[in-house]
Amino acid sequence: MTSAISIALSGLTSSTQRLNASAANIANLQTVGSLEEGGQAPYSAVTTTSSAQTAGEGEAAGVVTQIIPKNTPFVPAFSPDSPFADENGVVGVPNVDLTEEAVNLLLAEITFKANLKSIETAQELDKELLRILDEKA
Repeated sequence: MTSAISIALSGLTSSTQRLNASAANIANLQTVGSLEEGGQAPYSAVTTTSSAQTAGEGEAAGVVTQIIPKNTPFVPAFSPDSPFADENGVVGVPNVDLTEEAVNLLLAEITFKANLKSIETAQELDKELLRILDEKA
């Protein structure tokens, strides 16, 4: 059961990474910046990537999740009153979609709860196994 708990713990860590990425994107939703060289750059939106971990001969060992920059971290927007606007009134705005972030937050919550339940189940199975072995002794 230890490997089941280790796998579930890696899932908890993965969920936390997804939550952290979405929280950073939401918190910096309006952190605009200059698109010009040397100017204060806008917030660069992030996303996560996950990959399976294996041990030995392809045996499952959990998941690892990393926070990475989005392919298009910010987009140009017209905002002539911004102190970061160029001569055309264009600034960089973080490429954050609140709908996508809401879905990511829900996924993080669901996967976190599922991994917690896996840990609880593994603990219950361990206790039951010990009870059965105790009765036979």
